[in-house]
Amino acid sequence: MNGACSTVFQLCQSPPFKLLIIRRFNVFNGMHVSRSSRIYPNQCFCRSIQTETYNVVRGSYIPKTETKDQNEAKKKDEPSKSLENMGAFQKLPMVMPSIDILHSALKTAKRVSPTKGIANIAKRERNRGAKQLDTLMKELAVRLRTYLEEFPKKEYLHPYECSLIELTLGDGKYEQVLRKVDTLRKKVVSTGKEYASLCAKSASKRDAEESLSVGMKKVEEAYIHQAKAVDDLLHIAKTLRAMPVVDLDKPTLCLVGAPNVGKSSLVRILSTGKPEICNYPFTTRGILMGHTVLNYQHFQVTDTPGLLRRSDDDRNNLEKLTLAVLSHLPTAVLFVHDLSGECGTSPSDQFAIYKEMKERYGSHLWLNVVSKCDLLKESPVTFSTENCDHDDIELQKYRRFGPDGALLVSVKNDIGLNELKERVHEMLVSQMTRIKEQKATEET
Repeated sequence: MNGACSTVFQLCQSPPFKLLIIRRFNVFNGMHVSRSSRIYPNQCFCRSIQTETYNVVRGSYIPKTETKDQNEAKKKDEPSKSLENMGAFQKLPMVMPSIDILHSALKTAKRVSPTKGIANIAKRERNRGAKQLDTLMKELAVRLRTYLEEFPKKEYLHPYECSLIELTLGDGKYEQVLRKVDTLRKKVVSTGKEYASLCAKSASKRDAEESLSVGMKKVEEAYIHQAKAVDDLLHIAKTLRAMPVVDLDKPTLCLVGAPNVGKSSLVRILSTGKPEICNYPFTTRGILMGHTVLNYQHFQVTDTPGLLRRSDDDRNNLEKLTLAVLSHLPTAVLFVHDLSGECGTSPSDQFAIYKEMKERYGSHLWLNVVSKCDLLKESPVTFSTENCDHDDIELQKYRRFGPDGALLVSVKNDIGLNELKERVHEMLVSQMTRIKEQKATEET
């Protein structure tokens, strides 16, 4: 054992020659000892020592190796995990108004005193000026850099949250504001360093004081010139934090239909959500999330803006928000129809919207509801702008009774609401089973 330790010690102490000679002693049955030598390539031996790793298993060491492909695959998997999470908007930092950031930085910088022990007045003033300018620059730049680091990049967000950013703020607005904030940070840093250097090189106390005054003014001007980017970032943070949080592990009921068909009234009946209810289209100006508890089970209910009969290219951002919910969230659909003529969208247009959404999102659990059934008349309502095709039997049937299996309800007269709640509960329980099965499949 001592010989082995001595050999290892010699290896560690040996110079980096191309060849390594290890001496050993062979002991035979007789009384004599013979010495032998072996030559090893030194570089290869050192390389094997540096790269080999071991795991301890039951008191023994076993080699642990990871290929380059495995390491790259592990790095690729890390961002994909973050895509599955929601709630990034609630983690956004609290952004201060631009003027408050500036006043706080100026106040901190002016309190900075020169380094102790400098007897020469000019040197002390140069030191004080350079330190104050450096502090002002850092107070502004560090805060801006913190904002840039804490606002997530869109590629790491859930697709639904990416859609909310684009449709709520405008396409490219989020990245544009962050770029402007970064440009402002770089401008503050370059200006602060420039005038801090000039102040440190001043020839006299008076020159140092003048350089400090000019430098403070220049940094302040550089900041104010582009400070609107900070206020825009403040507005973005407030807007995104106000977005409803969706729990992907909880079943979600999404109410869909044309504008003013009664979706918001049903949301009030089915959940804790309190959307605005008015008798005109597009009352719902965004996604509203409510919650409900049925048999001690928690569910989510979301109200969405109304859809019109037109192509996706012609849809406004409110309609695209509805499509984003259906496209990116695991929802069960409650499609609301109004055949009374009160909503402003003709039954034939509603039928076309329904068929398009059913074809596109038919994989979702689905329940059709005809609202305002107390206003239905024996003869279907016909709009003057409508082209009534009497040969279309399916459309004629829809105009009178709605889709097959549709549930007739009236919030005003309390018709069909208890049955609606039961049907919704059954559908959400089925949706919960779907979510659990999908999660189990992803884990395996």
